Amino acid sequence: MRNNMENKPILVLGGTGHYGKHIVRSLLEKGEPVRVLSRNAVKARKILGDGVEIIEGDITSRESVVESLNGVRAIVISVSAFTPKLIRKLKLIERDSVLMVLEEAQKAGVSRVVYISVYEIREDLLRELNIQLGIAWIKLEIEAALAKSDFNWTVLGVAPSMEIFFAMTRGDTMMVPGGGPPALPTVSPVDVGEITAQTVLRGDLKGKRFRVTGPEAISFPEAAKRISNVTGKTIKFRKIPLFPLKIASVLIWPFNPFLRHLLEFIKLMNNFPQDVVAKVPEDHQLLVKTFSYTPTTFEMEVRRRIRCHDKSP
Repeated sequence: MRNNMENKPILVLGGTGHYGKHIVRSLLEKGEPVRVLSRNAVKARKILGDGVEIIEGDITSRESVVESLNGVRAIVISVSAFTPKLIRKLKLIERDSVLMVLEEAQKAGVSRVVYISVYEIREDLLRELNIQLGIAWIKLEIEAALAKSDFNWTVLGVAPSMEIFFAMTRGDTMMVPGGGPPALPTVSPVDVGEITAQTVLRGDLKGKRFRVTGPEAISFPEAAKRISNVTGKTIKFRKIPLFPLKIASVLIWPFNPFLRHLLEFIKLMNNFPQDVVAKVPEDHQLLVKTFSYTPTTFEMEVRRRIRCHDKSP
């Protein structure tokens, strides 16, 4: 029988997103009550199903945040405004609203917070590459705020999703601006969902930061070959020069700021620190020792996407 605390829901902010929906699914599979704050309750219900409590509201609204926090026992923050539709509100959603959530959570007496951040943040690299608009600076600020707080917090620094390889594939060609780094850590959203669910249910991970990655780092050309091996369809790799994208980003910046943010992400991706990549096996082994799950290999993720595609109408 559940005690009173266990009967309280876990609030997942960003619960309909790329990682969020997998976090919600993993929590539900464990029999945990889950609450999600969504701007569109009908759409959220279609994505998450009937087992979730959905509060219609906006994370930028203090009233909505206060309502969503009422009676919860823990919070997972997995919000993202990195979309063409939301990019103009990136600072409002990912910084200002998250800081407001932490403020209101403290008032509400909610102590357990799990924050989904980026894999590795290096201030020297951000300055060297002149990254001014990127999400990394915001993530740094939120992590610093947590470190100074009294929350029982855990940060999950998540590697780029394995979806990045498929997002850059059109037809039979993987087109990569800049060509990508020699190797890049990536992770299946399924693993992020499971690790996050286990993390928020534990109270012994206070003040810890994990780098969440799949079993290995791979390059874009290698990913193209391995997708070809699994699907039986030859995927060609093509490197796209960055210069035309830089020109385009300057010309259309006032009209399409998403392209400028995307270019900064691509710049960071192409300069991903290879000394960090070298630690991927070590980072992954720590995850395997700390959490109970079956890691998703790249080939497993390719097959999962094929199954999901076959099931879609």
